[in-house]
Amino acid sequence: MTAIPDLTIEPEVQSTRTFRHVLNVIVRDPLSLASTIVIILFILIAIFAKQIAPYPLEGAGKTNVSNSMLPPSWEHPFGADKLGRDVLSRVIVGAQPALIIPIGVVLFAVLIGAPLGALAGYKGGWVDELIMRITDLFLAFPSLLLAMAIASALGRGLEKAAFALVISWWPWYTRLVRGVTLSLKERYFVEAAKAIGVRDSVIILRHILPNTISPILVQATVDLGTVILAMGGLAFLGLGTQPPSPDWGLMVSEGRTYILTQGWISTFPGIAIFVVVLAFNLLGDTLRDIFDPRQYR
Repeated sequence: MTAIPDLTIEPEVQSTRTFRHVLNVIVRDPLSLASTIVIILFILIAIFAKQIAPYPLEGAGKTNVSNSMLPPSWEHPFGADKLGRDVLSRVIVGAQPALIIPIGVVLFAVLIGAPLGALAGYKGGWVDELIMRITDLFLAFPSLLLAMAIASALGRGLEKAAFALVISWWPWYTRLVRGVTLSLKERYFVEAAKAIGVRDSVIILRHILPNTISPILVQATVDLGTVILAMGGLAFLGLGTQPPSPDWGLMVSEGRTYILTQGWISTFPGIAIFVVVLAFNLLGDTLRDIFDPRQYR
């Protein structure tokens, strides 16, 4: 009698990467190590912003007009803005929405896009055509431009800007996961599951989606930086965070009038955006090299 084959998920090169292996690769690469340290510091600053900020009330928006336009000093290392608020405190407190909102945007984009991509790639036929044509409709517009149009229609506000970004971001994950699913559904472990009558929904949830985690993780890491930049852009245009709430993009916008005379108002939040976005992009490139089988040694 022929033995029944093991129908568990086929071991994949992408899914066998251990935490220790990832850590070793990051430690050996100076740029990856530096970007990881920056991201860890960014997360810690966002979590403990109110404890770290030298003037937490000013960071949250309280004015102090007696310190208006103070240049950088020992007391105010990043200077003060036109309302006398400490810029360093504003940058530190602004790290909270700069972390929380992008995580929420990417998470919801994955939750919407990944299942649709898996369904389209696995089912094929009219289901694939319908999902992908809708996806192509959204992808026909640049993500930031589409988010600006949606945010303008919904009105100003941080939550509305975040919703607009989710609507413009999910199609990228649909296309990514569909491409991976087209390859996975031809594997033996999926064919074996079909042969014994496992439902399509179970195959997608237990066999297809778990094997798409690696490319999703790489894309999500890069997208976190991109969403931070997009949120800053919407705030700069007045479509995101509204005063007096701290936001890096809004701070850059508020200081643009004084860029030639009191440049510190825009410069330091701009540097914060640049450093964090660069760190997420560098870490994303490292994760791509780790999880790409062609890069594995």
